[in-house]
Amino acid sequence: MSTTATTYGARDHARAQAGTVVDTMPIIPAHTAEPPAGVAATNLTWAETVAGGGYTHRVLARGTRLRLTDPTGDACAHLLLFNADAPWERLNVADTVKVQWNAYLGESVALLSDQARVLATLVADSGGRHDALCGTSTVDGNAERYGDGSPQGPSPAGLALFTLAAAKHGLTPRDLPPSLSFFQGVRVGGAGELEFTGSAGAGHTVELRTELPVVVLIANVPHPLDPREYTSGPLQILAWRDRPSTPDSPEWTHTPEAQRAFENTADYLTARGL
Repeated sequence: MSTTATTYGARDHARAQAGTVVDTMPIIPAHTAEPPAGVAATNLTWAETVAGGGYTHRVLARGTRLRLTDPTGDACAHLLLFNADAPWERLNVADTVKVQWNAYLGESVALLSDQARVLATLVADSGGRHDALCGTSTVDGNAERYGDGSPQGPSPAGLALFTLAAAKHGLTPRDLPPSLSFFQGVRVGGAGELEFTGSAGAGHTVELRTELPVVVLIANVPHPLDPREYTSGPLQILAWRDRPSTPDSPEWTHTPEAQRAFENTADYLTARGL
């Protein structure tokens, strides 16, 4: 019987875990995962299932297609994006909303940076229940509501998980802007109140196309307006090589404001030889 009380025992115990497969984990290499229809397995670059209350992060090349799936109806994918080559350029949720005159996320919406460029585009959405208004949960808020908000506790807060994910890329808490949330919806009422509309149900997906090389941070935790006890289901992630938007792509000319942001992005890429 092995024991971890000695160095040799701890080593043997650790090595015995090789090959262990659990429901929520990255699939490495990604090309061993099941690819979407019409996508070659060799084009897969990221395959992972994130547990409820968990987080993940990745650097993705320009032109990557990122699919998020909520298999149970209880996931809430809080998302942050940074320009991987210049991470002081980051997702600006306020500009994403106000520049495009639209508080609700859906197909062809461009996710704008604080430099008026497009970090990614929402190119497919089967559920329509998302949020660009509330951001993610905080440690203090979760402690007051659930009794704990620490990242290792029973009810982790999104901001605490983002802090851990950001540190893996040399980013600090001061680098974290407000986030977007996918799969749990919020609407604005006639008096300006925020109404939590919940999930569209199990099995829905959203797909993003990266328009710049990006750092992706994802925290899978309950929406801060979710009235239930801490409820968070698994989140499935799949990414594969694709091509960035071009002037003939529908999202490029979805609105005049989006077109200007895409033109700004193209100008930036041209100047950098990308």
